[in-house]
Amino acid sequence: MKNNEEQVYRIQGLSCANCAQKFENNVKKIEGVMDARVNFGASKVSVTGAASLSEIEKAGAFDKLKVSPEQEELPEEPTIPFYKKPVNVLLSFLFLVAGWVAFFQQGEGHLSTTILFAASILIGGYRLFFTGLNNLIRLQFDMKTLMTIAIIGAAIIGEWGEGATVVILFAISEALESYSMEKARASIRSLMNVSPKQATILIEGTEKQISVKDVKIGDLMLVKPGQKIAMDGVIVKGGASISEAAITGESIPVSKGVNDEVFAGTFNEDGLLEVEVTKRVEDTTISKIIHLVEEAQAERAPSQAFVDKFAKYYTPLIIVIAFLVATVPPLFMGLDWNTWIYQGLAVLVVGCPCALVISTPIAIVTAIGNAARNGVLIKGGVFLEEVGRIKAIAFDKTGTLTRGAPEVTDVQAFHLNEEELLRIIATLESGSTHPLASAILQKAEEIGVADTEYTMENFESVAGKGIKGSINGTLYQAGSPNWFFGQKHPEVEGLAESIHLLQNAGKTVIVVGTSDKIFGVLGIRDEIRESSASSVKNLKEIGIPHLYMLTGDNDRTAEAIGHEVEIDHVKSSLLPEDKLRYIKELREKHGSIMMVGDGINDAPALAASSVGVAMGGAGTDTALETADVALMGDDLRKLPFTIRLSRKALTIIKQNITFSLGLKVFALLLVIPGWLTLWIAIFADMGATLLVTLNSLRLLKVKDKG
Repeated sequence: MKNNEEQVYRIQGLSCANCAQKFENNVKKIEGVMDARVNFGASKVSVTGAASLSEIEKAGAFDKLKVSPEQEELPEEPTIPFYKKPVNVLLSFLFLVAGWVAFFQQGEGHLSTTILFAASILIGGYRLFFTGLNNLIRLQFDMKTLMTIAIIGAAIIGEWGEGATVVILFAISEALESYSMEKARASIRSLMNVSPKQATILIEGTEKQISVKDVKIGDLMLVKPGQKIAMDGVIVKGGASISEAAITGESIPVSKGVNDEVFAGTFNEDGLLEVEVTKRVEDTTISKIIHLVEEAQAERAPSQAFVDKFAKYYTPLIIVIAFLVATVPPLFMGLDWNTWIYQGLAVLVVGCPCALVISTPIAIVTAIGNAARNGVLIKGGVFLEEVGRIKAIAFDKTGTLTRGAPEVTDVQAFHLNEEELLRIIATLESGSTHPLASAILQKAEEIGVADTEYTMENFESVAGKGIKGSINGTLYQAGSPNWFFGQKHPEVEGLAESIHLLQNAGKTVIVVGTSDKIFGVLGIRDEIRESSASSVKNLKEIGIPHLYMLTGDNDRTAEAIGHEVEIDHVKSSLLPEDKLRYIKELREKHGSIMMVGDGINDAPALAASSVGVAMGGAGTDTALETADVALMGDDLRKLPFTIRLSRKALTIIKQNITFSLGLKVFALLLVIPGWLTLWIAIFADMGATLLVTLNSLRLLKVKDKG
């Protein structure tokens, strides 16, 4: 491996944030390694430089971590109840119970009682002591170092029972932390398990099952009813209803036919399909989503950066406080050494930063995972937090509030019938590349007049006005009403009211005629998405007071669309640079602004906003790459859900930090009257970890109300 090459590995057994940091530091110390980054949320490590798999695994030997290359995913371990795993904890617990029975029968200090408690401590805590003592030698102070000092100290001063109890409670605490992270990671694992590992490929008409890793671009894949699609591709034969819930979060199946795109991980409900593979397994849409979500979980949010920085100084501070508690009262006040050494040890236990360290990452991992399962890709903790603070949103019109595909909605024919009118204008538009031309040709195709024997000569495109050309010797023109009004056409004034009605309804009007006659008026409109009005209403209900629409379309169309979806602030006739300038102004005005666009022509405005949201992430590389948040299903109804989820995450992160610190302070105050015991200390630490964990997992319950 080259010295500057980055390799990514999956880690099995990574359960605590402190262990992740230690593992990262150990990997960085490997000779030839230039840099290493552990993604605790995704349980992955990225290594830059030359390091063998065995060297990396050795760096995690302190916690028996297993490592494998990213593409060779480790087999998932079966879930084993805590009471069955590990055996040493169970044995330790039995000795602890026997010790307390002996304590109540024979009293404190009896040899058999001490032996039973000592056996419990050694059997249950030998791994903890091994790590803790190694850390102590290297002057690395993490929670295992603190626990080791506290338990050994308790034994030295004769508190064998409490020392043994602390070992068991610490093991339970670690198990809870491990469970909580696995629960949070399960959302990503569910995405990984979406796509089949095998695909049925047609080779010279014969079906053959092969691994998806061996499927090549251009291979013909057979997908039967009731099967999941294994690779991204294009249907070349057949049709079916496809459930795309795994990608877009939308449960309603989508009807697909020849030339339609399908994605790996989606479900074929009822048809036999032949699909030409268009992407390798590592490039499929679901693979990109998984990769981006895992990367997002590694991005530190501002609150997490604060916690990490705070924890760096917090642990040494706790050690100093514990030392002072143990020594100052006996030295300067003549109080009992045993009592205050015991209090100092209790301070070490209660000071363990477990709950504080896990408070933010578990909330972020859970929220981002939940969003991904509901078809929303949030590309980092910083954006998760920023979305929760948003008070103003700017929408692009075309492709965001509207479908982005113009349709002919009105056809008014004069002097000839509708079919003949569409035959003439379809012939004219066949020479045009304007977006409206495709809408007209589609309408002509729908009524069966697209294929015509008419031939066109002398075609000319008049910039900003329309087109003209000769058909069977007659010169026709088709374009904006203003073109005809400017020519003072003899028949156009009589149609002014009809034209204005169409324009006021948000439609683009095309007039068709010759120099002396008008043969027809067409109304074309980019239809509003079904979800737009309800989404805008929901956004207002959840407290987003400032909504804007930014569009390059004309004033009348923009105002009509804005009125229909109930957006109060409409800015029209904007070029891309105008949108960019306006977004900057809104950011200054409101502090933070979200921009929602299609991820292509809105890239500058998306980049300048506080949070850029792209529509149509499924299969759209640009949307996945340019935006901070991607709505995979082209569905604006996901936006209120995303904001509610982000706000909930912000609230929970604040609650977690406040609670974990508050409980520590409260427990430490018990030192003043001498009431703090090892029991209270470990229950405070374990209780804080448990409550922070359960509080964070509430984010899994935030649902898309759609």
